[in-house]
Amino acid sequence: MKPVLIICFFCFSLVSVYAQTVVVVEQGQKTSLRGLSMPTASVVWASGSNGMVAKSVDGGSTFRWMRVEGYAKRDFRDIEAFDSSTAIIMAVDTPAIILKTTDGGLTWRKVFEDPRPGMFLDAMDFSGNKGIVIGDPINGKTFMAVSSDRGDSWTPIETIDTMMDGEAFFASSGSNIKLLGHKRGFKALFVSGGVQSRLFYNGKAINLPLQSGRNSTGANGLALHPNQEQGIIIGGDFANDKRRDSAILLFSLYPKVTFSQPVKPASGYKSAAVFLSKTRVLACGTSGIDFSVDGGFNWKNISNLGFHVAVKSPDGQYAVMAGSNGRIAKLRF
Repeated sequence: MKPVLIICFFCFSLVSVYAQTVVVVEQGQKTSLRGLSMPTASVVWASGSNGMVAKSVDGGSTFRWMRVEGYAKRDFRDIEAFDSSTAIIMAVDTPAIILKTTDGGLTWRKVFEDPRPGMFLDAMDFSGNKGIVIGDPINGKTFMAVSSDRGDSWTPIETIDTMMDGEAFFASSGSNIKLLGHKRGFKALFVSGGVQSRLFYNGKAINLPLQSGRNSTGANGLALHPNQEQGIIIGGDFANDKRRDSAILLFSLYPKVTFSQPVKPASGYKSAAVFLSKTRVLACGTSGIDFSVDGGFNWKNISNLGFHVAVKSPDGQYAVMAGSNGRIAKLRF
């Protein structure tokens, strides 16, 4: 009798997890949202094309939309926020710029600009006051700049990472670089895509067993486990987003970098993923939303709605996703 009860309870638990409802709270704006940041349980910032930024102060239930003055034609592919007043947005292509607001988005000041031909910023990440931004190769080398004052100033740094022809970084969700915190010595971890897809860490570039060979293939982003010792790499082929194989990869950093494939893959191409707990993981992309309850080894599609980026609320109660046509949704778990 007891084994039956255990099995039934386990099955009920799986059903309750996978039965979560995706609630769309915003849509219809003429913007593709790829930047998303949630500094507190009540504050959410989003950024996207056509110079658009959105902010919520009620946990993502409602949003106030704003167009950044003087930048109506720019595409803000990533945003990093510190509170309801302070946020940083990144416009990708020539000239590559970073803007900062300290008054809730009423005004923005330029804190970084690089007008060189070929400049294309892809993603930012912060750990405390320290930040890093990564861009496509310039003269065959990865572009990076760092900040130690919450993005008030940025300093380009020389990198040793030589990129292959056809290899670059996708600006699909602002998640292809992670700045490991103080315990890890503020090390950068990032992934490339395109003809070749690699993981860069500790001065090493490691080939990834992901879809590759085309400009539309490869790694799009990273999701770090709460212990910052392991995580998930997501991607695939955005030009063939229903292809399921080699689109998600699990990795461990310690004691050495190792990889493993999911047992049951996700439903196709994914541009972002986030750990909701030590074992629950959410992944989204144009192929829909997938959920894992075992750290990414087995995936189940829970919605066909497409989204580009996802974040978890700091209180661990829900996730927020954003995508094309100004679509923003919440998933409570």
